[in-house]
Amino acid sequence: MNILVLAAHPDDEVLGMGGTIKKFTKKGYSVKIVIFATGISARRSSNYKNTENYNVGKKIISQMNKQIEKLKIDAKSASKILGVSDIEFLDFPDNEMDLVSNLEITKRIEKIIKKFQPDQVFTHSYFDVNVDHRMLYFATLAATRPKLGTKIKKVYSFEVPSSTEWSFPSQFSPNFFVNIDNEIKSKIQALKKYKTEIKSFPHPRSAIALDAIAKRWGSVSGFKNAEAFSLIRELNN
Repeated sequence: MNILVLAAHPDDEVLGMGGTIKKFTKKGYSVKIVIFATGISARRSSNYKNTENYNVGKKIISQMNKQIEKLKIDAKSASKILGVSDIEFLDFPDNEMDLVSNLEITKRIEKIIKKFQPDQVFTHSYFDVNVDHRMLYFATLAATRPKLGTKIKKVYSFEVPSSTEWSFPSQFSPNFFVNIDNEIKSKIQALKKYKTEIKSFPHPRSAIALDAIAKRWGSVSGFKNAEAFSLIRELNN
């Protein structure tokens, strides 16, 4: 079983489905994580033209590049805890993926799909406040559209604390839950590897909040701890 996780920024994959990823790797599934933008605010992408606000000096750019490299190291450390060794970093502009055409993002995903041949694909929710999350959602829908002979059987969206829950009036409505009673500790350990991203409670990206969210979804699905997903599409032969 091949599982493809498409995340906009480093730590999104852990926040959204760290426990489920750990569950997959424990079962022997092949999991690939693709991170599209660095998650460093006000940084200049090497491949895309950013807004004027990003025209900062060489010293600031050098500092941001160091932060980006540190985030990549943190992402690899977090992935290792979850049992994933296949993690790929792309270079789309952070918090400005709407400046890139949907077609370009879609083609990049299609290329990844062609090579990896996933059975299931996971990405962000349509309801997320973050523009990069929404752009990735739409591009994923296009890239995974049903075709004759497609291997992809299921496409899911996940929530990201500090983005999904801030969307009003429409909100994330999960219809699929995964028991992570045995994986919640690994999920929190993985998040702690992101030293620059993890926050103190009551911030949604804190260890305490993450544990509370797992228990909240567990309480509505008959588990002690759970992660919630929205099943976007399922194909059955």
